[in-house]
Amino acid sequence: MGLQVVRLKCEYKNNPLGLDVRKPRLGWNIEASRRNTNQSAYRIHVSKEDPDFNTLVWDTGTIDSDQSVHIVYEGTQLEPRTRYYYRVRVWDDQGTGSEWSSSAYWETGLMETSAWKAEWISPSRKPSDGTGDKPAEEPADYVRKPFTSPGKVRSARIYATALGLYTLYLNGRRVSDDLFTPGWTSYNKRLQYQTYDVTGLIGQGENVVGAVLADGWYKGNLAWKGVRNLYGDRRAFLMQLHVKFEDGSEQVWSTDRSWHVSSSGPIRMAELYHGEQYDATLELTGWSSPDYNASSWTLAEVLDHPKGHLVAQENDPTRVVEDIQPIAVIHTPKGETVIDMGQNMVGWVRFTVNASAGHRIVLEHAEVLDKEGNFYTANLRSAKQRIEYICKGGDAETYEPHFTFQGFRYVKVEGWDGEPDLSSFTGRVIHTDMDHTGFFECSDPLINQLQHNILWGQKGNFLDIPTDCPQRDERLGWTGDAQVFIRTAAFNMNVAPFFTKWLRDLKADQFEDGAVPHVIPDALPADHTHSSAAWGDAAVICPWTVYLCYGDTRILEEQYDSMKAWVEYMRRQGDNEFLRNTGFHYGDWLGLDAKEGSYRGATPNDYIATAFYAYSTSLLAKTAEILGNAQDAEQYRLLHRRIVEAFNKEFVTPAGRLAAPTQTAHVLALMFDLVDGAVRRRVAGTLAKMVEQNKDRLTTGFVGTPYLCHVLSQNGYHETAVKLVLQKEYPSWLYSVLKGATTMWEHWDGIKPDGSFWSTAMNSYNHYAYGSIGDWMYQVLAGLDTDRETVGYKHLQIRPQPSDGFEWVRAKLVTMYGTVESGWRKQPDGRLTVEITLPPNTTASVELPKALLAEVQENGRRAETAEGIISCRQAEGNVRLRLGSGTYTFSYPFVV
Repeated sequence: MGLQVVRLKCEYKNNPLGLDVRKPRLGWNIEASRRNTNQSAYRIHVSKEDPDFNTLVWDTGTIDSDQSVHIVYEGTQLEPRTRYYYRVRVWDDQGTGSEWSSSAYWETGLMETSAWKAEWISPSRKPSDGTGDKPAEEPADYVRKPFTSPGKVRSARIYATALGLYTLYLNGRRVSDDLFTPGWTSYNKRLQYQTYDVTGLIGQGENVVGAVLADGWYKGNLAWKGVRNLYGDRRAFLMQLHVKFEDGSEQVWSTDRSWHVSSSGPIRMAELYHGEQYDATLELTGWSSPDYNASSWTLAEVLDHPKGHLVAQENDPTRVVEDIQPIAVIHTPKGETVIDMGQNMVGWVRFTVNASAGHRIVLEHAEVLDKEGNFYTANLRSAKQRIEYICKGGDAETYEPHFTFQGFRYVKVEGWDGEPDLSSFTGRVIHTDMDHTGFFECSDPLINQLQHNILWGQKGNFLDIPTDCPQRDERLGWTGDAQVFIRTAAFNMNVAPFFTKWLRDLKADQFEDGAVPHVIPDALPADHTHSSAAWGDAAVICPWTVYLCYGDTRILEEQYDSMKAWVEYMRRQGDNEFLRNTGFHYGDWLGLDAKEGSYRGATPNDYIATAFYAYSTSLLAKTAEILGNAQDAEQYRLLHRRIVEAFNKEFVTPAGRLAAPTQTAHVLALMFDLVDGAVRRRVAGTLAKMVEQNKDRLTTGFVGTPYLCHVLSQNGYHETAVKLVLQKEYPSWLYSVLKGATTMWEHWDGIKPDGSFWSTAMNSYNHYAYGSIGDWMYQVLAGLDTDRETVGYKHLQIRPQPSDGFEWVRAKLVTMYGTVESGWRKQPDGRLTVEITLPPNTTASVELPKALLAEVQENGRRAETAEGIISCRQAEGNVRLRLGSGTYTFSYPFVV
């Protein structure tokens, strides 16, 4: 294999279209046959519209550096609507050079808002406000425009967006498989547009471009109070089609008042929460094709709406990512016919039916059946999740929704003629199409199911924004949920673009005084509370975690003012600047030590608020230092020390006892390094006793749960943490698994032992927050973590912790540098085998637990003599190694 450069990326993406980034960042992976291979130099070529690189706009020359990610383009100024090709070659630390990589590219978008010549077009009917005799739900709008292409097309791009949701068509074909475009942002401050390559869809002569429009997040029903028109009361569409011809000429077609509109099509209603009504007898066959008669359509109106806040697509698109087949037809005690998909999923059902014209098929969606086995939707609150299809008759017809999504496992079918055939139904799983990067499995099948549930909880709730739940009348970007889960999320999938986009909306929606809304985008009423501890702290914790996992300093630069504003907001809230003891807080939300009838755990609000104040301040100080802001770094280090001092004075007795006798209080003191020395040892011991005295069960809620097992393992109580994770009785992670869960639950007892439900008011069965235990499973149980100084998995910390209850564990992570693996297995002869894989251009500090150096073998030889091992030594009953890249298998006698 030698030395090769592979998997080139630009802004985390393969060959992205429509970037508006002025200085995009490039990266690559290296493949090498030799262990301990590191890059010593690189060279990058970039050309403009030239795949052969005959004329370069950037030639770095040979740069002596081991950097292979986030290399900032520094060539000539990028031009709009232009493709840039790039290639890379590298040299390793022995002077061996690679060949040039295969070429990759990025393509710029419009770059400047002044480039938008198109006009916003809108249907001419009066907007609905959902009051009086005006209908709250409107049919979808169809817009179209014929155009004549005078010659052979060399390249063609469409740049499009909408106020509402849109799907784009050209000459009878759907332009892309992207869904729910333009996505959900803080629309009046930031609105994404998408770029489509339509070169192969345009023919010489007559063509037609068109789109279907629906309300979506922009003006549809949003949140639990039935509010509509949050961002505006009229749908609108904006599009520019740029075509370059083989003769060198170029032409642009744009939305304007010459476009035609119809609302008489088959989509009679489409709402994110409530579903879709589709009347196939009203289908506008061929409406986006040249030979369609649109004489009954009306002219569009031009809408006076700004374009200055348009930005190119930032995160990955939402798509149908996979299909699943149902496993059973159920006939409930009430006589309902129900399809069981076998998996709580998010998306919709595609079905094929053969029925007479006008026949009505209705699908309703639910997550669970009640204890009698009947279809149950009370936990959806006002969300209907209802699909209604009116058949057109004739041959078999296949339908799937367009502008709605459901969270469900069970589908109630009404109107079906006879027994439904499972082959007629397909579950289409929809989420933001992020790369699946993390894999975990072990010897315990229940823990493997837990990992499955964590992953599927992320799939279901990472649909353009990190939602709290995907089924009821909420589906909002709750900040607290996002920050407790982000580290786990960053293992399972590449979430860097996803959170980059979301954090830009957080910054946009942040109040002038630094306060942070509970949900992003901010969809709650203006008089709603905000800035709860652990929720508002997402402003600091989330960008820091992206930096930690991806080595991305640009997100720290972008979010620094927002991070600083949040800390300064907290600084102004308390009775003094070192305690945060005022304001609204969710506390340890859903903590099991809550008083009867309360959602908040027993840990005092001011304790939690001050703890997070300290933590965010410490991260801000580190961020300032990384960004070279020495003055801020010193200021916030000092502020952090003062907060910790005030915390100890307020909440720790002279004897070292915490004032709040809860598991969560002890967890936060340890996780955020608010206590040290003898006090820390006492707090850790007390926490372990609390867990043990509670029969190895937790009492923590949203705030304490993510860190509980981490602090136990870090402070000498790893086996206690393992017992917690393996606990099968309520409350525990495995309780829901044994109840048949296929995603994470919002409540530890969402379904009680007798089959009854926790509540109807707030009881999601797809709610990822408690899936944050995944972070502990990957980092601690499998031992795979990034170094806190050399971040982004450039240098790794691999410290597997074999434990009772597990025979083997392994984890794999696709990092920015390539694939990392860490796993261990107890052998029948009493030896422990530890397997590690590191990609080229990375190193790792490895700790083999309870090992003697003289007894450690690597692939049958003494570890000290193995290739790729940079150093090894005995340390405190363990063996510590520093490894270069390669695959290693260590084996040694081991006793738990």
